Amino acid sequence: MTQGAGQGPEVERTATLRDFRVPAYVHETGPYAQSTHPGDVVPPSEEAYPEGYTPTQRDLPIINRGDTVQVTVDPASVPATGQGPLYVVGDVHGYLDELVAALQEQGLLDSAGQWCAGTARLWFLGDFTDRGPDGIGVIDLVMRLSAEAAAAGGYCKALMGNHELLLLGAKRFGDTPVNSGAGTATFQAAWLLNGGQKTDMDRLQDHHLQWMARLDAVEAVDGHLLLHSDTTAYLDYGRSIEEVNDTVRETLTRNDADEVWDLFRKFTKRFSFRDEGGADAVRSLLDTYGGTRIVHGHSPIPYLTGEVGSEDGEEEGGPVVTGPHVYADGLAIAMDGGVTMAGKLLVQQLPLGS
Repeated sequence: MTQGAGQGPEVERTATLRDFRVPAYVHETGPYAQSTHPGDVVPPSEEAYPEGYTPTQRDLPIINRGDTVQVTVDPASVPATGQGPLYVVGDVHGYLDELVAALQEQGLLDSAGQWCAGTARLWFLGDFTDRGPDGIGVIDLVMRLSAEAAAAGGYCKALMGNHELLLLGAKRFGDTPVNSGAGTATFQAAWLLNGGQKTDMDRLQDHHLQWMARLDAVEAVDGHLLLHSDTTAYLDYGRSIEEVNDTVRETLTRNDADEVWDLFRKFTKRFSFRDEGGADAVRSLLDTYGGTRIVHGHSPIPYLTGEVGSEDGEEEGGPVVTGPHVYADGLAIAMDGGVTMAGKLLVQQLPLGS
């Protein structure tokens, strides 16, 4: 199994998270708008996008940014032994306060925001930034928890979401034209269109970029196949989990704008497990990579259930989400509770019912 930055108990137990070896590309600033509002961007028409590409047409209203939780890491000298319970977290999209509250509710963080779950295992399913007020604060928290959990004998790991690819692309390539399959496009325009926040870009640092670029795309844990997007596009990148993760990382390392765009576009596809043929699509992934159930984020549960049709923030009162959504003949578990549309940020222990 390949490992990304801060991805396992082997992480060095120090109080700092900044002593990474940084590849040369992350020092390139890349152009990005200083004050452009997403509404000022003129993207290609919605009909022009390739099938399965589902950009958000408008940002949601931005709530005031709360203070990022800052806690000094004090690693335990002797970690606990044995595997603890397994938890997964759905899409966060910059909602740091909601994330901290959800983790505390599950007993994973104490009142000071520090890891208190011992040998528990925690997986984030991707999409840490965009649309919400503090994406960088979310990444900082996940990086810190990776060190704290490892020091306690557990772990905190994360998967690559399409918004990590989008933010990396916007930083690296800016307004460089890419072949979108429907004429020219740019990562910068797509990032703004999909809820990119200037405050996140302003605070984005080298260690954030390297951490995102080294995230795994797929993992299997306790019979659960974990991935971000509800798509079969992962099959395009390898016939094993290790091959998919290596291929994604190599694509990012080559630093080719068109290649990264194609990766982003494929990871943005959704709904492969919904409707007729959805269970067969799930089985195609399980048969290839292993596991008995897929656990994913990406598509908000209100989308999957048909409760709402867009992330435009105009639904009064927000959708009612009480927990994960099990579908596709019971083979898929959706974890995006729709926090960006006033839904719920989900943190769930697996297996369900445990």
